[in-house]
Amino acid sequence: MILVDSSVWIDFFNGHDKPHVEKLYQLLGQELIATGDLIMVEVLQGFSSDKDFRKAQELFEILPCFSLCSQELAFKAARNYRFLRKNGVTVRKTIDMVIGTFCIENNLDLLHADQDFKSIEKYLGLRTIYI
Repeated sequence: MILVDSSVWIDFFNGHDKPHVEKLYQLLGQELIATGDLIMVEVLQGFSSDKDFRKAQELFEILPCFSLCSQELAFKAARNYRFLRKNGVTVRKTIDMVIGTFCIENNLDLLHADQDFKSIEKYLGLRTIYI
């Protein structure tokens, strides 16, 4: 199963011709694609058109969706963030730390287009889909 980050979904819904969007198209129908509650919030809040919002929501409704942050995962994500900081790496967005930690803890691959995940991959073993 592959969790797809908002960085990919946003470009997908905006029709951008980028390698990570092409990879998503290749994976759809071939692999089990999942999303998360926080990812959907990030994506859906950006729509200005009600019609486009509803179309995106309909797509998300058919995908498996994870609740990304429990108390236990919050503690792990904070520990992971602190570990990275001690190694001179600052992850800019808390939500990326949560998503990365969730994937590590649940043995999921992540498709993304966000530089913050590269540090999580390098230092913490996050598995990512390469483009």
